[in-house]
Amino acid sequence: MTTVRKTITLTDTQSSWVKSRIASGDFTNDSEYFRDLIRRDQERNAGLEQVRAALIEGEQSGFSNRTPQEIRQAARERLHDEGKLQAQ
Repeated sequence: MTTVRKTITLTDTQSSWVKSRIASGDFTNDSEYFRDLIRRDQERNAGLEQVRAALIEGEQSGFSNRTPQEIRQAARERLHDEGKLQAQ
């Protein structure tokens, strides 16, 4: 993987925060901390895109004859089947 050197400007408060994160042992240097922030932002945005896609799919699917309880139960079952929800 190629790396690109960047220069950023932080306020004193932000710089102190980054230093405290490194001092706590969570990160070994500034770059590691910033890369972690970027990865988290990428994951968050990917999650938002999944939600947007699901909302669009739902809008385009039309109306349902199922009750809200039936819809919730089907969603729970699907999440359980995908391993994202434990049985209750």
